Amino acid sequence: MNEKILVVDDEKEIADLLEFYLQNEGFIVTKKYNGQDAFNEIKKQSFDLALLDIMLPDINGYALTKTIREKYFYPVIFLTAKVEDIDKIMGLTIGADDYITKPFNPLEVIARVKTQVRRYKQYNKSEIKEINRYDIRGLTINKDNHKCTLFSKNIDLTPIEFSILWCLCSKQGNVVSSEELFEAVWKEKYIDNNNTVMAHIARLREKLKEPSKNPKFIKTVWGVGYTIE
Repeated sequence: MNEKILVVDDEKEIADLLEFYLQNEGFIVTKKYNGQDAFNEIKKQSFDLALLDIMLPDINGYALTKTIREKYFYPVIFLTAKVEDIDKIMGLTIGADDYITKPFNPLEVIARVKTQVRRYKQYNKSEIKEINRYDIRGLTINKDNHKCTLFSKNIDLTPIEFSILWCLCSKQGNVVSSEELFEAVWKEKYIDNNNTVMAHIARLREKLKEPSKNPKFIKTVWGVGYTIE
């Protein structure tokens, strides 16, 4: 399967149990025991589904769901000991897709996870449209006419520079490694000591008039790669 599941529960035994069952079904599991760590992970990457405990010691499941819904549409399933209808209604109102009360049968959780992931994947397939234009805080790049503008002023980019910028924009919010950039743009195997990407990023920043110490658009994540947030 290889779908990515976020599991958040401050009861370690429950989180570990869910991880065990999910991994046995082929899911890739990211497990967190508190809301703050989960919040950081939600900001860092996208998932295919989140299993969230509502009652966490710091940031509760409702707040985490609101954070997810600011950017993502993947399913959220609440796991909680709260059984009142008002709690269920609140959870579903703020964007949860399902609600499972504790104690629960792990096999039922797995069945519901599979159902939600399947619906999400099917919905995505029917809704996917090719994106040919990005507009990020005044930086616009258009694949149809191969043009790039910054605050409505044309930026002349070489085909390689355009491809690098397009790759970063298409993965906005995620870190793209030098290896991934090189292989996506040059269609060749990356070599560890290859400084080609770094040189082109530097040139791109010059054309975008980016300050070297605090660039507005193309940011370096040291030891990892580059990102446009």
